[in-house]
Formats: sequence, C-alpha cells, structure tokens
Amino acid sequence: MAACNDAPHSTLQLSDADLRDGLITLRDCLRWAASEFHLAGLYYGHGTESAWDEAVALTLGALHLPWNVDPGVLDARLLPMERGRIVALVRSRIATRRPLPYLLGEAFFAGVPFSVDERVLIPRSPIAELIEHGFAAWFPGEPPARVLDLCTGSGCIGIATALHLPTCEVDLADISGEALEVARINITRHDVGERVRAVESDLFDGLPGRYDLIVSNPPYVDARDLATMPAEFRHEPSLALGAGADGLDIVRRILREARDHLTDGGVLIVEVGNSDRHLEAAFPEVPFLWLEFERGGQGVFALTADELDAHAASFA
Repeated sequence: MAACNDAPHSTLQLSDADLRDGLITLRDCLRWAASEFHLAGLYYGHGTESAWDEAVALTLGALHLPWNVDPGVLDARLLPMERGRIVALVRSRIATRRPLPYLLGEAFFAGVPFSVDERVLIPRSPIAELIEHGFAAWFPGEPPARVLDLCTGSGCIGIATALHLPTCEVDLADISGEALEVARINITRHDVGERVRAVESDLFDGLPGRYDLIVSNPPYVDARDLATMPAEFRHEPSLALGAGADGLDIVRRILREARDHLTDGGVLIVEVGNSDRHLEAAFPEVPFLWLEFERGGQGVFALTADELDAHAASFA
C-alpha cells in the first residue's frame, strides 16, 4: 500500500498568472496569504503578531486601504494588477524574510504613519503609549517645552511627540547620517519642520542646551540575543540593534551624560528591552522606575534629574 502524505504543500509553486487568476476577491487574497505565511513559519514582531494579522496588513497595504476599512470590501473583486501586487509581496515576504514594513515602505507608530526602509529600525516601541498620553505622568500641567529623541532612527518617537504635543520643540539625534535622511523625510511628510530638527550627533556630543524630556530607544540587544534573532531582524541595521556583551554599552553612556543635558525638573526615559535584567544587575542601588503598558511591552525605565544627581557616582 502506498504511503499517504497529507502534509500541506505551498501554492507558491504555481505561476504568478495561475495565482492571480485564482484569487478574485480581497477575502480570497487574505485567506491565501495567511495560509502561506503559516506554512512558511514566518516571524511576526514588526507590527503584527500572527499570520492572519500579517496577511491583513499586507493586503490592505498593497491596496492602499486603511486598517479600519469597511468589512464590506472583503468580497470586492480585485483588478488583475492588484492581485498581482499582492502575489508579488507574499512571494517576497516568504522568500527574503524582509519585514513587511520594509516591503510596503511604511510603518505605523502611535497611530501615525512613518516612511521606513533598511536604513532605520522598524518602529515598535511601547513608548508610543507614553506619547499618546502626552507624558502626563511627569508633566501633568504644562507639557515639556524642549524634547530630545536620542538615537532617533526614523524620527518616529520625536515626530509623534511633536504631533501629540503641538507646543514643544524637538531635536532628533542619531549618529547615522543615513538614518537621519529617513527622519528628514518624515519631518517633511508630517510638516513639522518649524518645530523639529534632525541633528547628526554621537549621543550628546553635538547637542547644545538642555531638555525638559529626553526619550531614547537606543541599541540595547546583548550579544547572545543578537546572534539568535530570527532572520527578519537581519534586514535591520546592526548599528541600531547590538550594544555589546550585555547590551548596555550605549545605555551606560546615556546614564553618565544625560544629566548635563536635562533641565533641573527634567526626565530621562530609556528603552532597554530584554537587557533590563543586565541593567538591574549593573546598578542595583539605582531606583529605576520600570513602566507598565496597557498594550504590552517591557524594559522601559524613567529617572528624574534629581535621581540622576543622587546616583551620579554610580554612573561615572
């Protein structure tokens, strides 16, 4: 008796024409993309959490439709060119393992669309929740007048802050000139050039003056995690990910230098992700305030200017 092989097979072996002709409606494309993503065992961590979410993001993005589009369009027939675009994106997502925002050229952060490519990390920080609430826990009355987005990348943290707090001035600082090119694209895209500027700087070196709020999502991945990250992360700039054996090479400098660039009532907020355990072990005497987020996320701490003063010897 012949053995029965019920293992699923990818339909990507079919030609583009066959796939395009067989996928008629948006619902067809969603179901097909989700099936192929599940079969391919993709990693989801750049804005989606499952094969279905990724399929929704890809198809809506390919068709230039908003995420909250009327569900009635699910049964709309797509033009051959539209179906072909979806097929090409699905093939590329699976074959190259490029994160979807790079394929689409866009990612959303704090409810705002940002242009992205391989020159910058894909925005995904839980700091978005703090921005959406106007950093009210530290500035319940007047919002911060001057804000620094340190290690800015695409500029998403600083620009979203400027959009949510329309009276503040924001500096976007990064050591990467290529990243700042993307940040400037986003400054122009959101028409905030009168209040937001991009500055090439090795952390604080090129930044005069003081800030009421310094927010940073610096490189913080430790060597072990960097070596074992899924293939999708290999497309992101390594300069923006790795930071030494314990992931704290950049964070140590920030802690040592930040106070000189904060106002007396200022606040420092930094994301360190999974390297939070390394930070606690390195500075057990420092009262880091670890923030909690409604939508999930970890490894973001806050320190006031007074706390930085009190523990300056530890950071020296």
